[in-house]
Amino acid sequence: MTVPPGRRERKKAATRQKIADTALGLFLERGYDAVGIRDVAAEADVAVTTLFSHFASKEALVLEQDRDFEHRLTQAVAGRAPGEPLIPALRREMRAMVRHCAAEGAAPIWRMIDGPSDLREYEASMRLRHAESLATAIAADLGLSPAPTACRTIARFVIDAHSPAREAADPDAAVDEIFRMIEAAWAVTGSSRHGREAVTPGKAPAHISR
Repeated sequence: MTVPPGRRERKKAATRQKIADTALGLFLERGYDAVGIRDVAAEADVAVTTLFSHFASKEALVLEQDRDFEHRLTQAVAGRAPGEPLIPALRREMRAMVRHCAAEGAAPIWRMIDGPSDLREYEASMRLRHAESLATAIAADLGLSPAPTACRTIARFVIDAHSPAREAADPDAAVDEIFRMIEAAWAVTGSSRHGREAVTPGKAPAHISR
């Protein structure tokens, strides 16, 4: 059972969202490079220290759903119903994430992310981190540690599906097309035949190379 957040948590979440919304508005209005951290803090009416308690860097203000997306992907693995295949669960979550990022009005944000080198580098490092977290979740689902090559490779394929699907004319169809290839690759490893309850902890399933 999920416990509703308390008043303090709700207040923190509201402050964080206010800072993120303020920053994005300023970046889109004036340009990312023309806006500093102090500008964002002043406009949001918070102290700079408060801003940094919610966001570790200026780049994080733009990609503010970083941790949420990472959590959603790992939960798509760990939180799926018993017996539900792995790849369809990840496809469903990726489709929802792509829809969010391809929504009307998102294009200027992605143009901004594709602009300054520090934002591009931050996004690239973010995706690598998401892939590592996802690989760890997949490996744990199979009772493996550390994550074998097959898990890490499939995780990278899943994460890398986001950009081409988001940029496609039909994002849902693009996700489905990409995930058909991912599912075929996963089937080759033999992992798709093993559910969480079917794997002996610490023992790699057949055809999984460490």
